[in-house]
Amino acid sequence: MSAAPGSPLPAAFYARPVLEVAPELIGCTLQHGRASGVIVETEAYHESEPACHAFAGLTARTKTLFGPPGHAYVYRSYGIHALLNAVCEPEGVGAAVLIRALQPLRGIERMRACRGPIANRPARDAELCSGPGKLAQALAIGLGDDGRTLWRGPLRILARAGAWQDPVIVQGERVGITRAMELRWRFCAGGNGHVSRPRPRPAPGRERDGRR
Repeated sequence: MSAAPGSPLPAAFYARPVLEVAPELIGCTLQHGRASGVIVETEAYHESEPACHAFAGLTARTKTLFGPPGHAYVYRSYGIHALLNAVCEPEGVGAAVLIRALQPLRGIERMRACRGPIANRPARDAELCSGPGKLAQALAIGLGDDGRTLWRGPLRILARAGAWQDPVIVQGERVGITRAMELRWRFCAGGNGHVSRPRPRPAPGRERDGRR
């Protein structure tokens, strides 16, 4: 599913298997207001596996997750961090892509102000969005953004453009979970310094590129 470079990805882009959408979001741009960054890390989640919130079925918390594709699913992790996910697959299927890291693009000073100091110093560019909680804080994404469309309004994901139209993608195991840890459903821009730690290492024959 293609879109013009730099234009908002349409709802149809997300209405596909989550394992197709997750790697194809690498190199796209996440924009919230005047701040934006290139997506360099994602993780796929599906109702069929126990690490996904949808595994337990439809609840008040997961209503958005089972809703139409192309909407933001935002939830609070450990009562602290808001995490942004892109809802995928047809309505009624619980699946989403967690946006795990960005390479800051625009509004960097605003991001730095939103993140606040780190160890009594301003956050470095590589620290601003190198994790799902960090990027949500840097772009001022919160629970009020849950259910928003991702193709219009203040929160949008734009198609790959420029040097990011053909990224090298490294695939590995998801992190920060205790179930279904063996699934290699994490996708990262190869060699990118903004990817969260621990950074995956490509296994022989496992590297992917962005071409279809």
